[in-house]
Amino acid sequence: MTRYVFKMPDLGEGTVEAEVVAWHVKVGDLVQEDQVMAEVMTEKAAVEVPSPVTGRVVSLTGAPGDMVPVGAELIVFETETADDEPVATEPDAASVPAAPAATTAPAPQAAAPVAPAVPAPAAETRRHGRVMASPASRRRAREAGLDLGSVAGSGPGGRITRQDLEAALNGTPAPAAPAAATRAPAGLARRTGTEEVKVIGVRRVIANRMTEAKRNIPHFAYVEEVDVTELESLRQHLNGRLPKGAPSLTYLPFIGAALVRVLADYPQCNALHDAERNVLVRHHGVHLGVATQTPDGLKVPVVRHVEARTLWDLSDEIRRVSEAARSGKAAREELSGSTITITSLGKLGGIVSTPIINAPEMAIIGVNKAVDRPMVVGGAVAVRRMMNLSSSFDHRFVDGYDAAAMIQALKDLLEHPATIFIPG
Repeated sequence: MTRYVFKMPDLGEGTVEAEVVAWHVKVGDLVQEDQVMAEVMTEKAAVEVPSPVTGRVVSLTGAPGDMVPVGAELIVFETETADDEPVATEPDAASVPAAPAATTAPAPQAAAPVAPAVPAPAAETRRHGRVMASPASRRRAREAGLDLGSVAGSGPGGRITRQDLEAALNGTPAPAAPAAATRAPAGLARRTGTEEVKVIGVRRVIANRMTEAKRNIPHFAYVEEVDVTELESLRQHLNGRLPKGAPSLTYLPFIGAALVRVLADYPQCNALHDAERNVLVRHHGVHLGVATQTPDGLKVPVVRHVEARTLWDLSDEIRRVSEAARSGKAAREELSGSTITITSLGKLGGIVSTPIINAPEMAIIGVNKAVDRPMVVGGAVAVRRMMNLSSSFDHRFVDGYDAAAMIQALKDLLEHPATIFIPG
């Protein structure tokens, strides 16, 4: 037998270490080449690490949450050589073709709603559109013409195991997933015990970045209400002209288009702070970050060059990058490079929020929910659709007056939406 040492790979973009998020193998396991061994997390993305060889696991380095430097020993195998007896394999394991490892976000911990077309037993298998399975299982299923979404996964987090796949292909019952804990009866019974959740992966990155932003940036918050009655009328009119089944326009593309006009007069708000060189980098193009809630936590996919997009194009791109982030399919370059960020909780938007700046940007625009309220218009009470903008600015480089003036200019465009599209 030959000892094979696999080291933490260089995952690019200046990465010097990566966090172990989860192991999918253990000491003593026989793994196949290209089988996913682990999920690791850099500051930019989560990556599934495939096995470079077929062999038996001798040792693993790092528990979930531990940081392992690039180039350090990660996993050690025993592999067979030409002079050795063949290594014992699992039944029919050799018949499972290997596949390239996929780059995805970490598997979410809770099941997502499943589309009606997917059978109910497979509910634990899908996670917001993603099927939890190894590349080898995916390849085997494709060759057999089997939809993995119809297979019930019995592995951790609903992952489809080799046994699940074989059972589905052979038409035999799959292994039963671990039974859920029995719910305590309702009533006034005391609840005891605690649960510890280790802060790792995407949640660790979010926690670190939020802490750094709040600690290093003196936030200036500014809230203003906007009468979006005319904007809502225009939005409804445009949506009414869409083909049946086409995605509707939301407020976000209108706000993005209006921001392009406003930032031309307030370039200090479309800038990045380079702390190492102590300079502000003002961007001529507007690269809009769209804060998006995903199963793994908050991510900020980027719509590039908003200034060069039509309203429809902007709407489509916001939808595309947001869905890519939610499904874990966003490329690394799609999750970085924004110059200003917009955040909205939709119907959960509340009345006021205090968003944290997406460093090293200068500003973040928070969109609260739009509601009908009685307002005094022209001396009479009228029902108007009102929406608050709750925004935060880096007070080191954006004065309070300029922040307020920018939001007032944005308000003016949104209250008279035709002006968003008039040049000059």
